Amino acid sequence: MQVLVRCLLLLGLAAPLPALAAERIVSLGGAVTEILYDLGLGEEIVAVDSTSLFPAAAREKPDVGYLRQLAAEPIVALGPTLVIGTESAGPPVVLEQLKGAGLRVVLVPDEYSAAGVLHKIALVSGAVGKNEEGEALAAGVAKRFRTLEEALAPISARPSVLFLLAAAKGAPLAAGQGTAADAMIRIAGGSNAVQGYAGYKNLSSEAAVGLDPYLVVVAEHALASMGGLAALKARSDLGLLPAVREGRILVIDANLLLGFGPRAAEGAWVLAKRLHPVLLGQAP
Repeated sequence: MQVLVRCLLLLGLAAPLPALAAERIVSLGGAVTEILYDLGLGEEIVAVDSTSLFPAAAREKPDVGYLRQLAAEPIVALGPTLVIGTESAGPPVVLEQLKGAGLRVVLVPDEYSAAGVLHKIALVSGAVGKNEEGEALAAGVAKRFRTLEEALAPISARPSVLFLLAAAKGAPLAAGQGTAADAMIRIAGGSNAVQGYAGYKNLSSEAAVGLDPYLVVVAEHALASMGGLAALKARSDLGLLPAVREGRILVIDANLLLGFGPRAAEGAWVLAKRLHPVLLGQAP
């Protein structure tokens, strides 16, 4: 059949097959948005959620709100053909409303691992018909993760890390087990200074002072809300930590470190270099 069509086209007896219509995509989740841009689909994205901050072009798209607190009406009004995001998107009733409106809704798992990133890329690229591009993207990401794993193979100690997601007022919000931060700390060759609970929880002054992490990692937005490094060092809880007093602080874009999207290996390298500077100081 394909040979016949080619022959007819050459003879001028058949019109060219029409191009497939472009998707109109609403992207929910920073990692998903990054993948779509890396696949060359930035022009087909008609809106994003408020966590989609990279690349900079994503911030110019209409914002449908916070990933977990969506409303159906503003999304439907955009006339999308595809709503794609992570499983964190919701609430569930809104997703059902979107499906009821006839929209194609695709959700991909949030898996905090290198394999999870590759799985996410495969699912997103498959949903938009960009399988070959997705395979190429995944291959590059896998290589960066593999290179880091090989570089960290000789380590004998895992320095402890305290990750702060927020700390503007009151007790700081620290990462416990089962979080993206906890997973990234392990990938980067560290250990989580906070043990005994899962998720992100407020760290009391007593608990904070009782910790002695090698490195304190602070999300950029958290440090800004605190008033900067000087304000962090002046706190009566975190300011007493030796790591803070001695300047062992890493300020980092939360999406880079916690997004588990195409830049995840880059975020892991940044953290690993601070934890193992002698081993990785000259590493890519």
